[in-house]
Amino acid sequence: MKILLFAGLLLVVLGIASLVVPIPHNETEGIKVGKTNIGVQTSHSERVSPIISIVLIAGGIALSIAGASSKN
Repeated sequence: MKILLFAGLLLVVLGIASLVVPIPHNETEGIKVGKTNIGVQTSHSERVSPIISIVLIAGGIALSIAGASSKN
């Protein structure tokens, strides 16, 4: 089926991208007194665990193989 092949290729691309592209994360900490806010906003980027990336890539390859073999 084309759907399995497409989903597999999408998972492979997402798995490879998750190895390279960091995900930005913002945190705001502070206090609020009446209508006044006093706080600090921190921003940092984190990457997804390599294990999750490997699972995405392996699952994508498996779905691609299943989709390609169901054509015949």
